[in-house]
Amino acid sequence: MAACPDGRCDGSGFLLDERARQARPCSCRPKVIARKRAAAIQGRIPRKYHGASFEREPVLSIERANPHVAREVRQYARTIAEQLDGGRGLWFTGDVGTGKTTLAMLVSKAAMEADRTVAIYSLPRLLTRLRDTYQEDARYSLAGLIDRLVAVDLLHVDDVGTEQTSPWVLEQLYTIVNSRYEDGRAIVLTTNLVTIEGDDALRAQIGDRTVSRIYEICGEPKAMFGDDRRLETTYTLPETPAVDRDDQPLAYGEPRRPRRRLAS
Repeated sequence: MAACPDGRCDGSGFLLDERARQARPCSCRPKVIARKRAAAIQGRIPRKYHGASFEREPVLSIERANPHVAREVRQYARTIAEQLDGGRGLWFTGDVGTGKTTLAMLVSKAAMEADRTVAIYSLPRLLTRLRDTYQEDARYSLAGLIDRLVAVDLLHVDDVGTEQTSPWVLEQLYTIVNSRYEDGRAIVLTTNLVTIEGDDALRAQIGDRTVSRIYEICGEPKAMFGDDRRLETTYTLPETPAVDRDDQPLAYGEPRRPRRRLAS
């Protein structure tokens, strides 16, 4: 059981009077309730990022390419409690493979290490969870799931802008982001739809109201530059037929070649 954040109870949210055999709510009770509500969707760092650290690759290379951004993320992570209590978030933009998600995961790891609740989703997966609430056997209603998304200390959303948009999607995104804004809750997110030319593409995808609220919570987006690190892989001939991620065998001795981006 987590310790009482106010240093008064045993972490249960109640103060026990053994002599009178009574219990009364502790001042931390609202926080305990919020933590329990958030626990159902509390995020866990994906296995790929378990070893992510500011002191090892690929973060060192990301830092060389984006020193100002990395410096801000380090400072945010060092002061994670202050940042979350102030409802201040971060968002990252840039081409595929420049390290946006890695830096965002470092922020989420720092929050978890500080014993804060975190929910981590790619936006397409988050929307799937929201749509699933319409099923007859759904564990939560749509409003109930949104309440839990609002309750976590940090909401981490990856790949904003890759979803198929619709009026329903726009409304749910605005509801979540605006509710977190009104409650003073932080967000960390990644997108590749904000460029040096502006944020018109992102506004067209998720709506002006939502983008405006993201600026309110996260400030200016952190622009990431560099080559696509996902293509920086050394391939060797396999001794047995390789298997692709979708479980489709590759031809013997023919490793998948990375796609190259066309120069713009």
